[in-house]
Amino acid sequence: MTTNYAYIIDDDDAVSDALVWQLRTRGIECATWSRAEDFLAALRPEWRGCIVLDIQLGKTMSGLDCFEILLQNHCPLPVIFITGYGDIQMAVSAVKRGAFDFIEKPFNHNDLADRIQTAFNMSDEKRRIGDTRSTIEERLASLTAREREVMDLILEGRYNKVIANELMISMRTVEAHRSHIFNKMKVRSAVELAQQLAVLKE
Repeated sequence: MTTNYAYIIDDDDAVSDALVWQLRTRGIECATWSRAEDFLAALRPEWRGCIVLDIQLGKTMSGLDCFEILLQNHCPLPVIFITGYGDIQMAVSAVKRGAFDFIEKPFNHNDLADRIQTAFNMSDEKRRIGDTRSTIEERLASLTAREREVMDLILEGRYNKVIANELMISMRTVEAHRSHIFNKMKVRSAVELAQQLAVLKE
């Protein structure tokens, strides 16, 4: 299983180093950058965890600029902003646009660690749901057009005889389709099938 990391972008080395030390005492792995451009260049789709981003970076790109790019690229990693007093309004606006949270300086390292852990949990759950959706969609895609027809009627609670009459096929053919559907969808009953497909509607 891939380890969750706190990806810290802060141009104040003293703050960054102290934060890394504190987080590692809590068992949280870290990686750091002083420039948002370098972080974006290094970012990989397989990374897990959350981003801790200083809203006011003194380099070319600000934390908000970096956040905009993350949004445009649909980055799934939650973002926690580190913000100064004068940046509160900007941070609140960023949260409304999808940032996970903001922590005001000077911050309590344990409080930040707690928020990072919560972000990890949320990210893991979203990824699990996303993986589940992808798996179900792949299984659905493996069904033939006739199997999809039979499946829809099964989900409506129709008996095999009714399905056979409606589709003008034999009972044995309906039974074969039902078996293939259940095997492809990895379920044992119509109830499990309905429960699995309900995930796509959540």
